[in-house]
Amino acid sequence: MKDNSIYQSILKNTSNGVKMFGVLIDPDKQNVRELIKTINVCNEADVDYFFVGGSIITQGDMNKTTRLIKENSSKPIIIFPGNPDQISDYADAILFLSLISGRNPEFLIGHQVTAAPLIKKTNLEVIPTGYLLVDCGTTTTAIYVSDTNPIPHNNAEIAANTALAGEYLGLKLTYIDGGSGAKKCISTTMISKTRSALNGPLIIGGGIRTPQAAHEIYKAGADIIIVGNGAEENRNLIVEIAKMKREFNSIKDTEIH
Repeated sequence: MKDNSIYQSILKNTSNGVKMFGVLIDPDKQNVRELIKTINVCNEADVDYFFVGGSIITQGDMNKTTRLIKENSSKPIIIFPGNPDQISDYADAILFLSLISGRNPEFLIGHQVTAAPLIKKTNLEVIPTGYLLVDCGTTTTAIYVSDTNPIPHNNAEIAANTALAGEYLGLKLTYIDGGSGAKKCISTTMISKTRSALNGPLIIGGGIRTPQAAHEIYKAGADIIIVGNGAEENRNLIVEIAKMKREFNSIKDTEIH
């Protein structure tokens, strides 16, 4: 098992107000040619991390996908697992997720018990992460597969309190997600209220399809933005958000100095 170098870099950036950007790769939605194109765009843009995983992987290959990214990029690869089978030693780290917004014991602790001895055999850095699903206008695959009720889109207090409970339990990251195919983004009110409740880094994903939306999410308090579906539909979105992130960080750096 690796040391906590990736987590420490995230923590350092968060402490310094430096925003980060990750692109989520779903092995089920890739072929080699298209994935190479996406990797090249990410390499040329200011993307910080690749995230790899999906709620259900039926036709894709987790190991081959992760290996292809590793062979074509030096950027850190973090597994965002939908189940205990989504493990690859070609990655650098894994989000050890607990779905704390739901009450399904399999996703709170059951899958984690199954995955733990498998992860221990790898060289992955393990990052304990509180995962919250929010209703963003549709029943996403993550909501359906986990058989849990998402947090209502307009209930920022429940999200903030749930995230805080996760942090008190020792979870190092908080990830609020609308899920793949979300119709709208996490509300800025929910993001800012959760950010105020937490000390640790906050990740936001789901429904982000414009750089303007990403800017508002950063401004509300997200430390890391993750784009999946939006990038699959339009690779130029990766370039646009990366450019916006650089500009956002540049302005914040000027304000600090």
